[in-house]
Amino acid sequence: MTAKSKDSRPGGRSARIRSAVHQAVVDLVGEIGADKVTVPAVARRAGVHPSSVYRRWGTTSALLADVADSRQEEEAPELLGDLRQDLERAAVWTLADLSRPGGVAFFRAEVAPDVDDRRAGLRACLERVSARFRAPLEAAAGRGGTPPSLERVLDRVVAPLYFRVVFSVPGTDERYARDLVAELCAEHPAGSPG
Repeated sequence: MTAKSKDSRPGGRSARIRSAVHQAVVDLVGEIGADKVTVPAVARRAGVHPSSVYRRWGTTSALLADVADSRQEEEAPELLGDLRQDLERAAVWTLADLSRPGGVAFFRAEVAPDVDDRRAGLRACLERVSARFRAPLEAAAGRGGTPPSLERVLDRVVAPLYFRVVFSVPGTDERYARDLVAELCAEHPAGSPG
């Protein structure tokens, strides 16, 4: 059996190692901060040899980016059938994800210039964030509404959330996220069927 087929085997040794390493990274980032996380520290915490971590991820930045990518795989909030409520839930979910321990560090790692392909990381990050908002917009259009464009939602809701969390602007809370959506919906009242 090749190494590649072992890595792809769901629930196999590789999956257990990946899970243990990811949990170690999340724990360490929460305890000491992403800038102090090292491959040897992660390996100790995960109970694996550092060479296993280096072989699979290569660098701490690549490891942080992989953890960031896997954290985004969590299930999106269920759609309620009301554009404003659905966008609010996506905005609050985005804010909570970015604000949780290590959230900004994982985001930075995912789009860091020393990750093998920065553009691919940026595109993947943008696609994951966009998917959170694309679903409510498509659902509203399917109900006969004319929702704002995804680009408008990214500019008016997502970008301010990321900016304010990354730069630790006070008052960036759930109410702020909901207010961004309310302002967008007030400017674009055709989101619901007439």
